[in-house]
Amino acid sequence: MSALVPARPRLLRRSGGGTTTAIRCFGAFAVLLVLLAVCAPLIAPQDPNVGDVLSVLQPPSSQHWLGTDASGRDLFSRLVFGSRTALLGPLVVVLVATSVGTTLGVLAAWNRGWVDSLIGRLFDLVFSFPSMLLALLFVTVMSPGLFSAALAVSIAFVPAVGRLVRATALREVNEPYVQALRTQGFGPVAVCLRHVLPNVWPVIVAQVTMSFGYAMVELAGISFLGLGVQDPTADWGKMINTGQGSIVRGFPQESLYAGIALVLAVVCFISLGDLLSERRDGGPR
Repeated sequence: MSALVPARPRLLRRSGGGTTTAIRCFGAFAVLLVLLAVCAPLIAPQDPNVGDVLSVLQPPSSQHWLGTDASGRDLFSRLVFGSRTALLGPLVVVLVATSVGTTLGVLAAWNRGWVDSLIGRLFDLVFSFPSMLLALLFVTVMSPGLFSAALAVSIAFVPAVGRLVRATALREVNEPYVQALRTQGFGPVAVCLRHVLPNVWPVIVAQVTMSFGYAMVELAGISFLGLGVQDPTADWGKMINTGQGSIVRGFPQESLYAGIALVLAVVCFISLGDLLSERRDGGPR
């Protein structure tokens, strides 16, 4: 009778206190970034898109905490509002890539045969193109913008999620409890949604967190090239690009501050995802 009892989802295994503390620290920093983006209108002292020709390239002061850019716009306000596009774009990427990749991965693991082979060849086709090149080609065909860039990066991220989910789901569908559920007459959709996916979920969470950080880098690079977020909207990648012209004039603040913010955010999400993966595996890899 025990074989007929559906398996309960396997939660993240216990690991050392150092790993747990690091997860909490990176998680707290990620929460602060989200709060910064949500509360940007309340935190930013000035309109990030309005410049003052009389305040061009000003050093930090009581009026402009981090100084101004070449258009006289407040850098602190642009940095705060830039967190919105820096988080919104990767959020779209992970939602689209995870939804499509998880669906295809579970579908391949459940059906095997020609379905598995077809999905595998599709993943190989997308993998054959470098993610940045694929994104640039897509954005060039479409109109430049945040969501066009996010959709392009999503396509490039689907195979990574799909292959990981397939490998994990493949072990689950061969478990005795799945065979027992199928014998009892449960349909594939019900078994996958109610029993297989909960056991695959910890793997998805770790992958999504790391993908979030990598997506930030990809989208910042596209904005840096002028095909992502467009002026006057504040964006860290765009700020790094526009600040280059001020560096030779002795004002590296715009590129420097935006670069530091981007590095800290990327390190936070990638490290958090790596720690979650390590904790799921039960210890250091």
